[in-house]
Amino acid sequence: MKRNTYFMDEEVKTDKVDVKYLGRILKRIAPYKKLFLTALFLLIFSSVLSLLPPAIIRAVINEVIPMEEERTRTFLLYMAGLAGIGLLTALLPYFYRSIMGTVGHGIITDLRREIFSHLQELPFEYYDTRPAGKISIRVTEYINELADFFTSYLLDAIVSVLKIIVGTVLMLCISPLLTAVVYAALIPLTVCVLLVKSAVRKLFRTHRAKNSNRNAFIVESIMGEKVIKNYNRSDFNQKVYYDLQEDSFKTWMKIVRRNELNAPVSEFFWNAGTLALYAVAFALLSGGDTAIAGTVIAFLLYMGLCSEPLLQITAILQQLAQVSANLERIYETIDTPVSIADKADAAVLHDIEGRVDFNDVTFGYEAGIPVLEHFDLHVRAGEKIALVGPTGAGKTTVINLLTRFYDVGEGSVTVDGHNVKDVTLHSLRKEIGVLMQEPFLFRGSILDNIRYGTPEATDEECIEAAKRIYADRVAARFPEGFSSQLGERGEGLSAGEKQLISFARIVLKNPRIIILDEATSAIDSETELLIQGALDTILAGKTAFIVAHRLSTIRKADRILYIADKGIAEEGSHEELMARRGRYYALNMRK
Repeated sequence: MKRNTYFMDEEVKTDKVDVKYLGRILKRIAPYKKLFLTALFLLIFSSVLSLLPPAIIRAVINEVIPMEEERTRTFLLYMAGLAGIGLLTALLPYFYRSIMGTVGHGIITDLRREIFSHLQELPFEYYDTRPAGKISIRVTEYINELADFFTSYLLDAIVSVLKIIVGTVLMLCISPLLTAVVYAALIPLTVCVLLVKSAVRKLFRTHRAKNSNRNAFIVESIMGEKVIKNYNRSDFNQKVYYDLQEDSFKTWMKIVRRNELNAPVSEFFWNAGTLALYAVAFALLSGGDTAIAGTVIAFLLYMGLCSEPLLQITAILQQLAQVSANLERIYETIDTPVSIADKADAAVLHDIEGRVDFNDVTFGYEAGIPVLEHFDLHVRAGEKIALVGPTGAGKTTVINLLTRFYDVGEGSVTVDGHNVKDVTLHSLRKEIGVLMQEPFLFRGSILDNIRYGTPEATDEECIEAAKRIYADRVAARFPEGFSSQLGERGEGLSAGEKQLISFARIVLKNPRIIILDEATSAIDSETELLIQGALDTILAGKTAFIVAHRLSTIRKADRILYIADKGIAEEGSHEELMARRGRYYALNMRK
């Protein structure tokens, strides 16, 4: 399978705004339609009001000031109108932006829930091929930036378009000639700015990829901090981080240098437009148009009111390119098919005996490279099976296929005659308890971690399960006992103590099939002896798969399977395999 690492940029498919993704995100407005329409009405009203002052000022200069009668009264009325418009245009944005803030964050909340829910359902393959940092940045930073799209960009785009349309209509009503002069400056200004922005779009996508690489490395470094320090990799990792940060910084500086072109370009065309307006006004004044003064001032104001939205639209188009890049990554995750899921008619497993069959199974993590080939294994209910063999031979793969962490390529895996693909995942995994070599503990109390898979269990049941597997020794170390709070990933506990708490989870869950994948590898020999005695009781009558290298863990198994060469190389009890003096015998002699 193709793996993406922190030093590999995610693919940049296009540097254009993807209308498909924008359309999908805009459809999420539907549940908030009433709020959105209210905000849109207030926005339109505010935008129209903001374009009236230039027309009023023109009327004051051209009509009110030359008046001989009631000039003061008329002037005050116009000023009162301007004051009212100013008050409304100051207050209305507060209301429509607050409403859109509610809409935007509601949509973002829905999107976060959807992507997180989908991540819970995606198969192991998705996580095996992507660094955790590149997944987490999609759920956090990329979605955070979408909030700005709804609270700012979307509103600004609508306001800008409205201002341009209404402003153009008002200017045409006053003077088509001066309108043409204004647009003779604004159109080339917009074209130049668009050219600059188009050069920046792909750089923004590249910058996103560089940031994703950096985030992946940070997460990996935090998770592996102890190993980094143990192997004196701190200096080397600082150099790696410096290179990743330098890549991000250099890309960002390219964006900054191109964006800085906007100011001189805008200034040039603004000054050119102003000079052209003055020149045309002078020509009209020379021709006897005495009312031109107010008109020129109005047009200078309109030019500012129209140029600002035009520039804003170009900036929004750039932001939309960023949003589109983020949406591409977010929807890539949401659209990833859930390849391991319940069928529509999936049956529910209950009261199983624990019989397991692997029927002519072929499987590989990568196409064309099988780990298991024509693999057959038939396990009776209550039988204890030990899996041994070289690293990478397929021992854990057998477990992954039984639990449907992965699906077989060919053949079938059945539990009590039911194909695991034909039963619900919940009921299958309820009947199977897995204890991995690297246990994972969550932030919370010891009790919370023990009842993690059985949330309905009482405190007394959790404590009893811990005692059966000697995990109460862990709680005894802390003043608050089982109520003691653990740090992230069980910080503060030894590897053996973490495994004991994980053992207690399995005991509390009490599944019919138990899988122990190197479950005692981190436990000291003395504690293992205690656990072995407890396991004899816990595993009594249950089907068990035990992956282990310690002979003490596998001697009592009903059957020992030596996994090699894509299948079962040797099979039998400990005594039988030792008597054959084959691979299992050689493995034991090396120990």
